[in-house]
Amino acid sequence: MEGKTGNTTDDEEEEEVEEEEDDDEDSGAEIEDDDEEGFDDEDEFDDEHDDDLDTEDNELEELEERAEARKKTTEKQSAAALCVGVGSFADPDDLPGLAHFLEHMVFMGSLKYPDENGFDAFLKKHGGSDNASTDCERTVFQFDVQRKYFKEALDRWAQFFIHPLMIRDAIDREVEAVDSEYQLARPSDANRKEMLFGSLARPGHPMGKFFWGNAETLKHEPRKNNIDTHARLREFWMRYYSSHYMTLVVQSKETLDTLEKWVTEIFSQIPNNGLPRPNFGHLTDPFDTPAFNKLYRVVPIRKIHALTITWALPPQQQHYRVKPLHYISWLVGHEGKGSILSFLRKKCWALALFGGNGETGFEQNSTYSVFSISITLTDEGYEHFYEVAYTVFQYLKMLQKLGPEKRIFEEIRKIEDNEFHYQEQTDPVEYVENMCENMQLYPLQDILTGDQLLFEYKPEVIGEALNQLVPQKANLVLLSGANEGKCDLKEKWFGTQYSIEDIENSWAELWNSNFELNPDLHLPAENKYIATDFTLKAFDCPETEYPVKIVNTPQGCLWYKKDNKFKIPKAYIRFHLISPLIQKSAANVVLFDIFVNILTHNLAEPAYEADVAQLEYKLVAGEHGLIIRVKGFNHKLPLLFQLIIDYLAEFNSTPAVFTMITEQLKKTYFNILIKPETLAKDVRLLILEYARWSMIDKYQALMDGLSLESLLSFVKEFKSQLFVEGLVQGNVTSTESMDFLKYVVDKLNFKPLEQEMPVQFQVVELPSGHHLCKVKALNKGDANSEVTVYYQSGTRSLREYTLMELLVMHMEEPCFDFLRTKQTLGYHVYPTCRNTSGILGFSVTVGTQATKYNSEVVDKKIEEFLSSFEEKIENLTEEAFNTQVTALIKLKECEDTHLGEEVDRNWNEVVTQQYLFDRLAHEIEALKSFSKSDLVNWFKAHRGPGSKMLSVHVVGYGKYELEEDGTPSSEDSNSSCEVMQLTYLPTSPLLADCIIPITDIRAFTTTLNLLPYHKIVK
Repeated sequence: MEGKTGNTTDDEEEEEVEEEEDDDEDSGAEIEDDDEEGFDDEDEFDDEHDDDLDTEDNELEELEERAEARKKTTEKQSAAALCVGVGSFADPDDLPGLAHFLEHMVFMGSLKYPDENGFDAFLKKHGGSDNASTDCERTVFQFDVQRKYFKEALDRWAQFFIHPLMIRDAIDREVEAVDSEYQLARPSDANRKEMLFGSLARPGHPMGKFFWGNAETLKHEPRKNNIDTHARLREFWMRYYSSHYMTLVVQSKETLDTLEKWVTEIFSQIPNNGLPRPNFGHLTDPFDTPAFNKLYRVVPIRKIHALTITWALPPQQQHYRVKPLHYISWLVGHEGKGSILSFLRKKCWALALFGGNGETGFEQNSTYSVFSISITLTDEGYEHFYEVAYTVFQYLKMLQKLGPEKRIFEEIRKIEDNEFHYQEQTDPVEYVENMCENMQLYPLQDILTGDQLLFEYKPEVIGEALNQLVPQKANLVLLSGANEGKCDLKEKWFGTQYSIEDIENSWAELWNSNFELNPDLHLPAENKYIATDFTLKAFDCPETEYPVKIVNTPQGCLWYKKDNKFKIPKAYIRFHLISPLIQKSAANVVLFDIFVNILTHNLAEPAYEADVAQLEYKLVAGEHGLIIRVKGFNHKLPLLFQLIIDYLAEFNSTPAVFTMITEQLKKTYFNILIKPETLAKDVRLLILEYARWSMIDKYQALMDGLSLESLLSFVKEFKSQLFVEGLVQGNVTSTESMDFLKYVVDKLNFKPLEQEMPVQFQVVELPSGHHLCKVKALNKGDANSEVTVYYQSGTRSLREYTLMELLVMHMEEPCFDFLRTKQTLGYHVYPTCRNTSGILGFSVTVGTQATKYNSEVVDKKIEEFLSSFEEKIENLTEEAFNTQVTALIKLKECEDTHLGEEVDRNWNEVVTQQYLFDRLAHEIEALKSFSKSDLVNWFKAHRGPGSKMLSVHVVGYGKYELEEDGTPSSEDSNSSCEVMQLTYLPTSPLLADCIIPITDIRAFTTTLNLLPYHKIVK
């Protein structure tokens, strides 16, 4: 459970609404479903990943921001992290969620710095951010800030652990933030599955506790039972926040002596109560119960069929030098010839498989370690789930018979060693967070490497873990909407519907017997993609600071920059294959998505070895073209790139694969639409971007049915006429780079486009006034609502864009303080600077719940916040204004931590055809020229009588919202509307007199003027 949300600027996440399979790799396909959104909170709503097809959010709007945001959040800041060696396992039975609640409460002011939001305000002012998270046996706090303010930030932060105030009044309000976090977590299948799994533990074992906490467990129940939560929080803090089981990591450019002096001076006041650290190691075998080893049918929120097979093993942490589960999951999760997934894909039963141990406290702690294999099934695979499980058991039996193989272990070790040796730096705040946890887990000499390297080959340790993975000890969980109506049980906290049954007799008997092996399953062959040449190449052309266009023909162009800064033997190759065909109709957009997903499916097996050898690839169905991204050690990278282009040139599909991918795509689109935050974005962009096809249009086109013939003729036409734009950076010469473009042109042999094509949409000009589009959420029973108020600015210059960024940065902390801390409207509240296809604007978003607030009340509160903010900036001192300007300049000046960041920023300029590679320098120049009155006048200009406002409400289900017939809506039915269409809701008297309702988007937008195509480059 993450604690606070991080800051949100305009980082619009290009990077995936990733779903499961990718685990932590970058390979696979994504559908690029429009634009953006930044919540750079780590928990990003739900971190689940079960859909094989991922969708990517993109659109120019946010495209721009990405690079920016990356720049912003990963500059070389000073950072610190502290890990307390205690977590939710220590929750008292009568106050579930207390550890998580305490993690929230220590932020709310201290004796030395009593201001409730003081630490956040200090960080925001100096370009920093903070977060915290509670796990089963650890609680981690971390922050980063500009180096100049690091010492003061450390002192403010240390007070959380020295003397937090935790005043009664703050407790009542912060319970609401914890409750909102719980409400946001409820519709996540990953969280629901975890909660259900925990409930299978032996009675009294801490795995069965409710770690999240909510208003019920932390406010209403305690009140009823005369429990003083305030006193109990203090007591928990005194007992468990003791210095002798805390670990601290600080990273900054000061000398080590200086840092040591600061730490001693600041942190030595943290109390040490001398009491033994709580230990749960004696509570082994939490799942040695009759409830385990059954078949659990579960009704998921999203559309998905998935089978998860789980074993509970003795704790494996002490075997970190061998990493037995890493060895086993490497084989089980392999996708090449002879693997489980290869076999299941050929049968069209599965789309993805993910196996292993996620190393979260829930999956690995002092009481047990989990080993689980999750398989995303097709409709057909769901019908054969017992055969799918049997295939897994046959593979494991084959491994048990063969025993551990040194060749395989050494191959994994070599890959991990290469990766470690040539790893790029990570963001300081992530690094310190990781290290302070490692200090709790590993002996001193292995703190830096313990979680990454394989140190010694011990076949007996691997064998011992492997031999426990037998069918008799496995638990099966089958997720599918088809279970609806068959599930009579309900999990207490998340309301998950499930049923328990014994494994079918015939299968149980087969699995208990000495069953035969499957001849199609075998160990992977030796990997030909592992790099052996790590030489850094010499320049074959003049060195440049920014990418240079080295090829320019009617068919395409290539940008190139040889790396001379990071000096690692890696390269990044990115290509954009642009075609006007994609946006011609909703059906074309869908055919394009199907094409990219089938291409990825076809590549999965042949490209898997490259993937394992840390050569990563991703194919993205962009809005205006196919994006191909390849990166990794440059030695064997061309092999992978050529493989992808060969498969693209010879694209084909069988009817079975076509059916399987289209069925899955229906689920993917559906799963995007049932999330209030993605639906809100879809609606907003549908209004603003003319000629955009919404996710609902796409879902409709897919449901109306498309044929394999239509796909093949679409692909043929797509490949016949293109404009190809590429960027190559890293350890590659210019001559080698030209070969990549040449390979694409020669292989695909296409005609150039007849005319230049804009890679953006045209945007409508909103009329003056406050427009409101209010629609119902599509997941019945989900209480979450999303309210966004957007102000359109227009076609603006780079200077004005930078001023807007500064404005939003000023807004962040007061916005959080007013809408979350004081008004307790929701857990996610944030302002965003928006660049929608080149048109500037800003917005404020609040995620709330219909069980607590009506969306129009929230809209009014946002207006109230903006009025108070106007007063706030008018009263800003020159000094405070300059501090914020400096903070933004520092963020933009900060150096990249790794080559990928620089490439992302440059690629953003290429893919949007803006080519302003020195954008940051121009923005810094602009920032230096602003005065406080510029900021105030700019804000006022957007708020005056001529202002162009658009509110988008996606309304959840709960007593504060009405059904169309005027009765309160209920939040318990957990079913989704099968018919995916927008239901427009009427405006209540609360806003009726001051807004113009939009009750038909297409009818509204056809009456509006279109703004010219615009890029923010001057």
